[in-house]
Amino acid sequence: MLMRAPRESGSWTWDLDGVAEPGLESMLEIGGRMSAVLEAQALLAPDSLEWDWSVAGKGVLNVRCRLNIRARPLGDPSLPDRLRACRPTGNPQADIDGLLVLGPGAWFDANGVRHEEYRLVELLVTSDESGIWAELSVFHDVWGPCDFRGDPQPIIHANNAPRLASALRELDWVLGVAAEPGEPTYYGRAERYGLGAPDLIDGLGPDLTDAALG
Repeated sequence: MLMRAPRESGSWTWDLDGVAEPGLESMLEIGGRMSAVLEAQALLAPDSLEWDWSVAGKGVLNVRCRLNIRARPLGDPSLPDRLRACRPTGNPQADIDGLLVLGPGAWFDANGVRHEEYRLVELLVTSDESGIWAELSVFHDVWGPCDFRGDPQPIIHANNAPRLASALRELDWVLGVAAEPGEPTYYGRAERYGLGAPDLIDGLGPDLTDAALG
């Protein structure tokens, strides 16, 4: 059974200030380019967008929207207007400052059998008046040398981690910016193109199942 951690086991952030203009159209354009890379590696097939609304000086409103985009690519020129049409009544100044791109991805077990998993990776593109950023996060243990129980999993790691590494390399090239690995969490540590190996004791990694796993 594939387990999902409540926090990311690794994340990578691209600071696109000076590369792309802030704003919804740029977020969708960046999201589309990144999604194409991820979809080519079977890591993310976008089928929906989620976002919150915020108002300058007031912060995030208690309104979250979700839009099915299965039949509409992120580069569709009508998409910005469709998103803005969801603006909550009574908040005409509300704006979108972040888009979460969701969909299924594929992972391969120790026998090489392919499995589909929703939100295998998550792509977030955010923007404000100061710039634009993108973040890729992973939450499952198939990317690391050990599973969440601490058991080494060399075959599963070999069946999955190289695709993530290839995607991260290509994203650097597509965006023209090198990603910065995110801060380590209880569940893992991001490195340049993958997750770092944990410290082993008697051949085992740390057992992380004392925390809630999905």
